[in-house]
Amino acid sequence: FEDEPARAEGRDGQERELTGIYLKRASIDFDTVKGAVVIIEWDSEGGYLFEKITERNLNKPLAIFLDDEMISAPTVRSVVTAATPGLIEGHFTMSEAEGLAIQLNSGALDLPLTIIDQRDVDASLGADSIRQSMRAAAIGIILLFLFVLLYYRLPGLMACFALGIYGVLLLAIFNLFSSNITLTLPGIAAAILSLGMAVDANILIFERIKEELRRGRSLGAAVETGFSRAWTAIRDSNITTFIVCIILFWLGGTFGAFMVRGFALTLFIGVALSMFTAIII
Repeated sequence: FEDEPARAEGRDGQERELTGIYLKRASIDFDTVKGAVVIIEWDSEGGYLFEKITERNLNKPLAIFLDDEMISAPTVRSVVTAATPGLIEGHFTMSEAEGLAIQLNSGALDLPLTIIDQRDVDASLGADSIRQSMRAAAIGIILLFLFVLLYYRLPGLMACFALGIYGVLLLAIFNLFSSNITLTLPGIAAAILSLGMAVDANILIFERIKEELRRGRSLGAAVETGFSRAWTAIRDSNITTFIVCIILFWLGGTFGAFMVRGFALTLFIGVALSMFTAIII
């Protein structure tokens, strides 16, 4: 705190106080679970000091002061190594996180700032991008349903029904965890990708069934054999996707790329549901 400055022994063995001169930048990001967060990056010496300070103050608040006024006091949850950016979370709104990042960046400057002009710009670009993405997704889904219906007829109708259930279940999950999950552009992309994988699973099953029918099997035997033969390929491809999602989720958390974590989490949920609807329903 203010009466106990955050100090640590530097690389040269001399004790130093961690101040804004060591801060490279502060930026904002969005985590699907944590919401808006502030990412802080130190230079080499600052990262070394910060690691020592967080190691000494686990589960204790670490206050941040700007012009002798406390602007934040996050609790240290883990040791932040020198090569890893720090993360400040606290159920921020995007405007609150942006304000804190601006304050941190201003504290890194050794020159006084004078406001000569101030304007508020509406964040319409992000909202417009989401609207266009949803419109593109709707058009793609309609075209996809038409193709499946025209090419596979009755089995295609059954596939569309299964995909409809998939969509309802996915929306139900998002609604159930709406307080902790926010659907962003990467999340929308992941949901659409998982829908495509669900269609791929249905196509594999239908093609296997058609092959068995050409061999002279009855409809019931063709369906049973087609499902069993397609299941191996569907299982292996989805397990591979799960592994990739886990790696992306871990890398996103390690390097502070929380949009990547959101994409990986949404894709994992979507693929799991698509496998359920393609095989069970």
